[in-house]
Amino acid sequence: MTATPGPFSPPARILLGPGPAMVDPRVLQAMAQTPLGHLDPTFHGVMQDVRAMLRQAFRTSNPLTLAISGTGTAGMEAAIANVVQPADRIVVCVAGYFGARMAEMVRRLGGEAILVEVPWGEVVPAERVEETLDSARRSGAPARAVCLVHAETSTGVLQPLDDIVRLTHAHGAIVVVDAVTSLGGVALDVDGAGGGEGIDLSYSGAQKCLGAPPGLAPLTAGARALAVMEGRRTPPVSFNLDLALLERYWGRERAYHHTAPINSVYALREALRLAIDEGLDARVARHRRVHDQLRSGVAGLGLEFLVDERWRLPVLNALKVPDGVDDGAVRGRLLEEHNIEIGGGLGPLAGRIWRVGLMGYSAREENVARFLTAMRIILGAPRMSRPPRRT
Repeated sequence: MTATPGPFSPPARILLGPGPAMVDPRVLQAMAQTPLGHLDPTFHGVMQDVRAMLRQAFRTSNPLTLAISGTGTAGMEAAIANVVQPADRIVVCVAGYFGARMAEMVRRLGGEAILVEVPWGEVVPAERVEETLDSARRSGAPARAVCLVHAETSTGVLQPLDDIVRLTHAHGAIVVVDAVTSLGGVALDVDGAGGGEGIDLSYSGAQKCLGAPPGLAPLTAGARALAVMEGRRTPPVSFNLDLALLERYWGRERAYHHTAPINSVYALREALRLAIDEGLDARVARHRRVHDQLRSGVAGLGLEFLVDERWRLPVLNALKVPDGVDDGAVRGRLLEEHNIEIGGGLGPLAGRIWRVGLMGYSAREENVARFLTAMRIILGAPRMSRPPRRT
């Protein structure tokens, strides 16, 4: 017979990749508390605490604010599945991997994804979005929504939102914003975006700048998004992600929908409490401060950023792999010799960039210092160069 494995004890990694980020010990302690029943009145109080603090984090007064059971991808699918119906025309801004994923979800739901594409590493100009909306309107089939990624994790780009929010509403469409990598780390004002026009539907993930383990996807929906959902011809195709049903579960009715991940909700509550106690503006400033520390340090190593400084995302830093350096070998040595995880590139950027995440509890000066020291050692080693090609 095969022996039963012993207890598992994971190594204490320094997680500086695109996510998950490291978790504050106080959040892990909260997660280890005794589970309650998911309809227990005491747990309902925990859920209401989460809702109230998520409104603060999103900077919104939206009543429909909750946490989807699932990761950021579940939040993305919930947002899109609740507003897209077959034959709907949806403008999707694609500047990287996750914009492309939004477009794929629109297609799978039977919608027509009208792409506004730019090269990876660039921002989507508001003028291009306006031209696309104008074209759709002239065709007699105006777009129902514009979907875009605030912080594109695959490229390290921070997408400006205000102009796109204003012009989208001027065309009678709603704005859906992916805030998976931005919420809790860079400035995000759901109600104030676009000069007070507001983002209509936004979602995030617990495991990045909010500083909780993976497993929950915060989401908030405003009045325009609710009107679209209430005007649907048919219910959303996903029962599990139906926001109307989830609102009843998270709200006063406590109508059974599914069994929430109890201990993950405990963890998110504590992570939000710590974020608000730190101060949301102070938290954004901390993420900017450690980014500046990294920026200064990598300049001394001769490394360059992929993204123009104007659009650079401070919580996810895309660094160009120098010519002749083996991307995978560097990441392997960081992990094996220095216990540090960073990410590689996706899609057309595979092998061309390193993605260094400074998010939540990972965004600390000592972590940046350790990363820079390790890179200085590794990049100085001759075995990091690729072998010459045979001719």
